Amino acid sequence: MPNNKIQQITILGGGTAGWITAGIIAAEHWVENDKNSIQITVIESTEITPIGVGEGTWPTMRDTLKSMGIDETEFLSQCDASFKQGSKFVNWCRGDNDYYYHPFSLPEQYHQLNLANHWLQHKDKIPFANAVTFQAALCEEGLAPKQISTPSFSFFGNYGYHLDAGKFGPFIRQHCVNKLGVKHINDTITDINLHPNQDIKSVTTAKHGEIGGDLFIDCTGTHGLIIDKTYQIPFVSQKHVLFNDTAMAAQINYDSAEQPIGSSTLSTAQKNGWIWDIGLQSRRGVGYVYSSSHQNDDNAEQTLRQYIQSSTIKLDENDISVRKLAINPGHREKFWHQNSVAIGMSSGFIEPLEASAIALIELSAKYIAKQLPQSRSHMDIIAARYNKKFLERWQQILEFLKLHYVLSQRRDSEYWLDNTSATTIPADLAEKLTLWQSQCPYTYDSLVTEELFPSASYQYIYYGMGGETRPQFSRKIIDEQQQVNALIQQNRSKTAQLLNTLPTNRELLNKIKQYGLQNI
Repeated sequence: MPNNKIQQITILGGGTAGWITAGIIAAEHWVENDKNSIQITVIESTEITPIGVGEGTWPTMRDTLKSMGIDETEFLSQCDASFKQGSKFVNWCRGDNDYYYHPFSLPEQYHQLNLANHWLQHKDKIPFANAVTFQAALCEEGLAPKQISTPSFSFFGNYGYHLDAGKFGPFIRQHCVNKLGVKHINDTITDINLHPNQDIKSVTTAKHGEIGGDLFIDCTGTHGLIIDKTYQIPFVSQKHVLFNDTAMAAQINYDSAEQPIGSSTLSTAQKNGWIWDIGLQSRRGVGYVYSSSHQNDDNAEQTLRQYIQSSTIKLDENDISVRKLAINPGHREKFWHQNSVAIGMSSGFIEPLEASAIALIELSAKYIAKQLPQSRSHMDIIAARYNKKFLERWQQILEFLKLHYVLSQRRDSEYWLDNTSATTIPADLAEKLTLWQSQCPYTYDSLVTEELFPSASYQYIYYGMGGETRPQFSRKIIDEQQQVNALIQQNRSKTAQLLNTLPTNRELLNKIKQYGLQNI
């Protein structure tokens, strides 16, 4: 049984998953001119076209880019990227043009006070997100999260990005190869070769022969060359929880070069799914995610086309090119097996309602970078912990996405009726929903560390969609009232100030093109 020191990491597949993984691990472990540094090789074939979905990121992407040594100005320019400060959900509650925000910024002094307890007394006067943070107002006005004088990666409002996934992979690849010492091999993998103990020994390529490694990372997407084709790790379907299994996507040009760029992902519910609308610098990415059990492809495409035409002025029907994508909602039974780890779509995939795909890639790569075993003898311990951690994370994502559906009051189709059926709600989520009827969501709801969605996110969704809580007011809540009043007034003042001083998303991006952001 091989028990060598872990020095060579071989990544199968490029794209967003492969190159983010390579960059994060290399930034942590590679030292130029040090023969003992971890060596990372990415094998990808240019004959395989990346799927190119996943145009929204979480704020975690700022730290990822910064840790790799990437210049934010260059990233924004090369990846046609814009600033994302959260998500706007339209027609999810009743279907009558209702909307609410899930912003990235936490409520004011969130870890000292649960403002939800106090907002409940005023819920008919102001939406929850507007009461506890300024960011919903910024998003509604299409404003940027900072000014041109704000340094790279700094902000007034917490932000992630909208980006062109087709440009992002090559951009990260160039940086990894030129600045982080990652070796890039453009070739097709023809075989996976195993040791007697079933560890992977090497991969055989069409042009470069055998390429070895100590740890192999499967970023081959739906092909799953290692996790599926080699090890046949079972797939755990989650279609009974999240029904959407198909997407149709299109790229839409702006009506003019100065058309506003949205500061949040726009998610508009339909009778049998929902439509995403993401604003980049030069175009919009628009797509319809739906359940094929509730709507056929022709009707789905018609729904998407009608939405696009209603949101544009100059676009002709013949200019809309739609491509169909299959979604198999679920994940692998485990992700780290033997000396290999599946990251990205090879590990699983579900609808992009909260843009969790890229965030999971970041978290997976960071876990490996921070917990990289020194030798094969340590690997099984870390693998077991990794599998446990990421099964928990998949469950968190499933529950959080399902929360958007079960709170809906829409009853205009079988799709919404089925989505709100008690038989489709995960047990842990059902418990939370029961608990939240008498106490507000808060940090005590979490049973795990490093949870993907903080309790504040549950508050934004739960109260944004009209969730009810009837708490028993305690002495402490009454005593906090003076402090709460001050915070609410502070938030009003801050909101007014930022609305008057921040540029629009488009204005800031134009200035960045001209002047660039300061590096600190």
